[in-house]
Amino acid sequence: MISNKGIPIKFLLLVLVCVFVSGDDAEVRCIAREREALLSFKNGLIDVYDDGILSSWRSDECCEWYGVVCSNTTRHVIALQLSACDYDGALQGKVGSSLLELHHLSYLDLSCNDFGGNSIPEFIGSMKQLQHLFLRRSHFSGIIPPQIGNLTNIRSLDLSHNSLTTKNLDWLSNLSLLSFLDLSQIDLSHTNWLQHIPSLHSLYELHLKSCGLKDNKPSSNSSSTSLLSILDLSHNNLTLSSFDWLSKLNTSLVKIDLSHNAFVGPIPNALIESLVLIEHLDLSSNMLQGQVPKSLSNLNRLRVLVLYENDFRGDFDELFGNISAKGILESLQILDLAKNQLNGSVPDLRALSALTEVYLGGNNFTGSVPLSISQLSELQVLDLSNNSLEGSVSESHFMKLDKLKVLDLSFNSLILHVAPDWSPIFQLGAIILAGCNVGPSFPKWIQTQRNFSLLDLSRAGIRDEAPTWLWTISPSLEALYLSDNQITGYVPNLSSTSITYLDLSNNNFSGPIPLFYANAHFIQLNGNMFSGSISSICKLPQNLVWSLDLSNNKLAGEIPNCWEKMPYLFSLNLADNSFSGEIPRSLGSNLLEFNALQLRGNNLSGELPSTLRLCQEMELIDVGGNELTGEIPTWIGDLDNMAFLNLHGNKLHGNIPPQICNLTHIRILDLSMNYLSGKIPDCFNNFTTLAQKNTILDNWLGYFLWFKYNGNLPNEEIRPVYQYSAIQWKGQESKYRKNLRFLKLIDFSSNSLTGNIPKSFSSMLGLISLNLSRNSLTGNIIGDIGEMEMLECLDLSHNQFSGELPTSLAQLQYLAVLDLSNNDLFGKIPTSTQLQSFNASAYDENDGLCGPPLPALCPEDSLRPSTTNPNEKDDNSLSFMQEVCISLGFGFIFGFWGVVGTFILKKSWRIAYFNFWDDVGDWFYDCCVSIQMETKLKY
Repeated sequence: MISNKGIPIKFLLLVLVCVFVSGDDAEVRCIAREREALLSFKNGLIDVYDDGILSSWRSDECCEWYGVVCSNTTRHVIALQLSACDYDGALQGKVGSSLLELHHLSYLDLSCNDFGGNSIPEFIGSMKQLQHLFLRRSHFSGIIPPQIGNLTNIRSLDLSHNSLTTKNLDWLSNLSLLSFLDLSQIDLSHTNWLQHIPSLHSLYELHLKSCGLKDNKPSSNSSSTSLLSILDLSHNNLTLSSFDWLSKLNTSLVKIDLSHNAFVGPIPNALIESLVLIEHLDLSSNMLQGQVPKSLSNLNRLRVLVLYENDFRGDFDELFGNISAKGILESLQILDLAKNQLNGSVPDLRALSALTEVYLGGNNFTGSVPLSISQLSELQVLDLSNNSLEGSVSESHFMKLDKLKVLDLSFNSLILHVAPDWSPIFQLGAIILAGCNVGPSFPKWIQTQRNFSLLDLSRAGIRDEAPTWLWTISPSLEALYLSDNQITGYVPNLSSTSITYLDLSNNNFSGPIPLFYANAHFIQLNGNMFSGSISSICKLPQNLVWSLDLSNNKLAGEIPNCWEKMPYLFSLNLADNSFSGEIPRSLGSNLLEFNALQLRGNNLSGELPSTLRLCQEMELIDVGGNELTGEIPTWIGDLDNMAFLNLHGNKLHGNIPPQICNLTHIRILDLSMNYLSGKIPDCFNNFTTLAQKNTILDNWLGYFLWFKYNGNLPNEEIRPVYQYSAIQWKGQESKYRKNLRFLKLIDFSSNSLTGNIPKSFSSMLGLISLNLSRNSLTGNIIGDIGEMEMLECLDLSHNQFSGELPTSLAQLQYLAVLDLSNNDLFGKIPTSTQLQSFNASAYDENDGLCGPPLPALCPEDSLRPSTTNPNEKDDNSLSFMQEVCISLGFGFIFGFWGVVGTFILKKSWRIAYFNFWDDVGDWFYDCCVSIQMETKLKY
């Protein structure tokens, strides 16, 4: 809510025009010359619709034509209001110069038409009588003609949301009467916009959203605009330095939007103190931190405060101080602090008695929901979602909330504890209780709500049969989310409802697939027990389905051949059922937006239909686990956006076509368990995505359903819905949803492929899993396999690889799964932390491999001294006797030959040596003779 000054000026102008031309019922006759000018203008246009906005331009009285306003006094055409914002580009063609004949035209509105990228005609600058020019969203392109600066009488100028650029804004200097200016989504990044905007002294409302604005300094001799009340600088690149000049603006600002910029750090006090008249302040989606300045409490006119998606921390009282103090933010009606880092308890907001909307979702609040919430009698929206709240919520929490329209308590640990016969005093438009415990029975109080458009009871602990009143209780029901419960029952015919978004996944619903609402966009019935045929989807008179997921049910029969009736189909998932027959050729016909096809785990036969090549937006094809035959089609390479291709477990034969290397964005390529033969094409260096490390795919594997609480706020409830598939990963099949976008995988296992590993494989630096097992591949493992340093899983088992293991294998520091068994590899296993940590079975049946973790020693290690602690037993160390024998051997060699070899080489040493022993012998003989003689004499 803002003051009357904030009413869009365009609306005021239209009212003034109507007042000016109304009054007496005087007879109005259009001037012939102006009638001819209008008809000439019409001839340059194409009215897209049969009964279009120019269909009334046939009579002689041009003042009665649609969009034409004449003066009651002068009979001149004074306004041309041909905005097509309610008709989606109703007019096409060119703006004819015959408009120059309308000399009294002061109001021209051609917004929301389609002028095909043409330039804004320069002759408009000659229509100096123009006071109001609106060309918003009209598909103009090129440079803004500087001749617009000749419109010296212009009051309102809207060129926004076109593909326009401008080298400078000098042409603005002459528009001294300009009070409304909107140049949103026009590239102003190369202009010094602050040198010109402050000179527009009559400017009341300025919109420069998404203009690529950077921090500039205003001209030193320029004064600030004195009347500026509404300022929108959102979605730009402004930083905190911009706050300096913002705080120097005249204090007349009533509404300011600075969301989606690059503000980092605390909000400066100077800015807040300058906004004395502010009623609407939006600083959302920045990186603001710390506390809101205490001066915020002085903004006694503030009605809307939006600080959504920043980095404010601490508890609520630290952020705002004591809000229970009288006078602080007493006029505040909308408080949006969602998606910050606030903690502590949910605050007592009773002092902010005027609150109508409260958004505290996506923070770290703990504890229970305070009963004080019940005292906010003006409250219409309450969002406490995605926190860590717990405890019970009872009737007492809603005692005075008779005006409540939106209740979002989702994704907390809350228990809704109300009496079975509770009849709330409010009538909700949106009931969002996902992740709360409202079961086990289906909550009966919802039956009292007669006009809600959104009901979300996903993961709500319901173990009950769906009540019959559920499907028709609210004629306004558009979105019904009941996933991840244990709800049973049948789903009735929904064709007479208005349910556009339906998610009943992962429950126990049974029976046939129902008829849907003709305008249904999103249908998720996966993970139930639906059975029978799905031919009923062909009975819809028109089909606007965008996403259809019937996977993991008990559906059977053939897939119907009527998909050309769904021109907006984005995603189709029929996986894990019992469908048979061929894939229908209508899958691809007229499906220009088709993005994801999942038919995995059925009994489908035949070949992939060639009509799929028409789906140039296709990013995911999963037909694994069927009975498909034929060769891999070469046209697969024409699908430039393909990122996920799973043909696993079929009966495909022939070679891998080299055209598959045209899939430069591929992330997961699974051709395993087929009958493929021949060599692997050597062109994997074309896979640019697999060549990049640490890249995560954006949300192509997921899409978002959203619910906007308030169209004027950035806050919205976003529900991610992810595609998923079954992937052979680390030796077992796993189903991936959200994490599928993190994988980078190639699996050619269990085929009959021959030849070497292509050298181009080493260019896939970001590959996480490579499986070439159970083929007939030969040759060496590529020497630079270590370049694929992101590998976590490598399986080359059951092939005929030979040669030594490349030493670069030791560089794979993230390797968690390795299997090189059943090959002809030999030599020593390279030493690394990873390679020695695997079980010996990873190297089995390679008779020539040696070294840890295998028991077999390599020859070069057999004579190496042990470095093992003698007190520890080691299977690889030598025994004691082996050590003794080796020592004796070395002792004999060095002892014996060290002496004998010397004597052989040195004659003088030989003579001395033998003389020495002769002397010893003589001495020994003399001793023996002496002893003998002494003995004889004694006796």
